[in-house]
Amino acid sequence: MITQGKNIAYIRVSTTEQNTESQWEILKKYHIDKPFEEKVSGKDTNRPKLMEMLDFVREGDTVYVKDFSRLARSTKDLLWIIDELNKKDVKLVSHKEQFDTSSPSGKLMVTMLGAIYEFERANLLERQKDGIAIAKKEGKYKGRKKIPKPANWQEIYNEWKTRKITAKKACEMLNLKPNTFYNFVKAEREVV
Repeated sequence: MITQGKNIAYIRVSTTEQNTESQWEILKKYHIDKPFEEKVSGKDTNRPKLMEMLDFVREGDTVYVKDFSRLARSTKDLLWIIDELNKKDVKLVSHKEQFDTSSPSGKLMVTMLGAIYEFERANLLERQKDGIAIAKKEGKYKGRKKIPKPANWQEIYNEWKTRKITAKKACEMLNLKPNTFYNFVKAEREVV
C-alpha cells in the first residue's frame, strides 16, 4: 500500500558561481517538504546530494525537478535514477518536460527512453567491435592492459575468504573494481 509521501526537490547548478533561485521559484508551487540542493557538475551520478536524496526517499514520495538536465546529463544516468526511484515506488515529476513517472504517458516515455538508450548502446558496441577488428587486422590492437594483482592480495583475499571482511571492503583495501576483484578470485579458485 502506498502511503502519503513527502514532496522532495532536487535542485542543482553546475558551478558555485551560479544560483539556484530560479529553480526554487519554479518548484515552490509543489509545497516542498525536503530539498536537496547542490552546486556540482551533472556529468555523472556520483554527486553527494543526489545520493543522499536517493537514500532518503521512501514509498509514496514525489521528487520534483525543474528539468531533466538538473537530474542527469545522459539518458543512461537518467534511466538509472528513474529505475532507483521506481524500485522504491517514488514518483518523479519534471516541471519543464511535464513528465510524471506515475502516469501511463510517463511510463511510456521511460520505456521509449530506455529503447533509445539500448539502440544507442548497441550501435556504439557495433562500431567499437568494427574498430577493434580493423585495428587487429593492421596489427595495432594490443587489447586491454592486464591489471597486476596487488602486493597485499593474498592477505586480503584470505580475510575475505574467511568472511572477516566483505567484498566491498576488500575492493576498497585493494583499490580494485568489483569485476577485477572477482576475476582474481576466479583465477585463485582455478589454481586450487
